[in-house]
Amino acid sequence: MEKPTITAWLKTYCGWSNGVRAVLKKYGLDYEEKDIIKNPAFRWEMEQRSGQDKQPTLEINGRILPDISGEELEAWLLQNGIVQASDAPVNVPLNSACTDAEHAAMRSGAPLEFKN
Repeated sequence: MEKPTITAWLKTYCGWSNGVRAVLKKYGLDYEEKDIIKNPAFRWEMEQRSGQDKQPTLEINGRILPDISGEELEAWLLQNGIVQASDAPVNVPLNSACTDAEHAAMRSGAPLEFKN
């Protein structure tokens, strides 16, 4: 299978973003990550490319997938023949926001340990 070209607009710390990262890792897919928190210009770029302001947003081989969860991404990759089904485990929820505790820690500036 030919490897796709993937750009992922994600947040530094985000349950949804971590779910997307986990799916991309599960299938060994290389991608360019554009952190919209660390670089606000990437948020602007994402909004211009996708026409909306929700993340995670991915572009795969020229196709925009806006506001997508890890579960939705995995289903799309399988449906479009980009990957074959895998039972490889992932260590984060694929369809979940950050917990209240994680949000509180981010607001306080505490370092967070997210599993990839």
